[in-house]
Amino acid sequence: MRSLMLLLFSTALFFNAFTIAKAGVLHKVPSRDGVKVSLFWEQATTPRGTVMLFPGGGGGFGEIVDGRATSRNFLVRSYSHFLDAGYNVAIFGRPNDSDDLDYADRISSNHLVDIATVQVFIKQLHPAPIWLVGTSRGTIAATHAMINIDSKSFAGLVLTASVVNFKKTGAIPTQALHKITNPVLVLHHSKDACIHCRPHEISGIIRGLKNAKFKSQIMLDGGHSPTGDVCAGQHYHGFINFEKEAVAEIINWMVSSNN
Repeated sequence: MRSLMLLLFSTALFFNAFTIAKAGVLHKVPSRDGVKVSLFWEQATTPRGTVMLFPGGGGGFGEIVDGRATSRNFLVRSYSHFLDAGYNVAIFGRPNDSDDLDYADRISSNHLVDIATVQVFIKQLHPAPIWLVGTSRGTIAATHAMINIDSKSFAGLVLTASVVNFKKTGAIPTQALHKITNPVLVLHHSKDACIHCRPHEISGIIRGLKNAKFKSQIMLDGGHSPTGDVCAGQHYHGFINFEKEAVAEIINWMVSSNN
C-alpha cells in the first residue's frame, strides 16, 4: 500500500510538473515611459516559428487561469492549435495606459512603439521567425506593424476576418499595402456578416499588395451554430466551430510560403 501511494504521489508530481511546463506565462513588457504592455507567451515543445497574435475588439486576451488565456476571441481560443503545430504563441495584450484598443489606436505611433518593443522582447524569449497574425480589428495593427517596422523582423503576415470598410480608420485597403514585400495570407469566412468585413471586399487587399513576393486569398465555408453579434468571435466572423480547420489552413500556408 505504501509503495502504491508513493507511486501515485510521484505520478502526480510528474504530471503537475508537465502541466506547469506547458502553461503560458504573463509578461509585462516595458515599452514607453511608464508604460508596460501585457504579453501572453507559451513556447512550443520543438519550435519552428512564433506567431504574434493580435486579437480583435478592444484587444487583450482575458484573464490567465491555470496558465491559459481565457478570451473567447478567435485567435485566443484557438492558440493551442498553433502550439500543437510547433509554433510558439505570443499574444499581444494591451498597454497599461489603455483599457481599449480602438481603430485609431491600432495605427497610432504609441501602438507601433509598443509592438516593436514587444517584438524585440519575443526574440529574446526565442529566436524563431515571427509571423504577425491578426483577426478583425487586430488586422489593422498587424498590417500597420508590417508596413512600418523593419520587414526583416517578420517572416510574414496573416490577416483573418480583415477590416475592409473604408469608413473605419485603418481599414486594410486604406493602408500603404504596396510597401509590404513579405508573404501575406488573407483568410476570410464566406458567411462573415460583419459590416466592416464583407467577404466580397476582401479582394481589394490582394490588389493592393502589389509587391508582396507571395500572397494568397483563402475563403472558408465551414463551422456551425453562430451566436450573438455578427462582428464578434462567436459568429462566422470568428470561424465558430471551425477553429482547428482555419488554423490548419494558416499553418499549411505559412509552410508553403517558405518553399
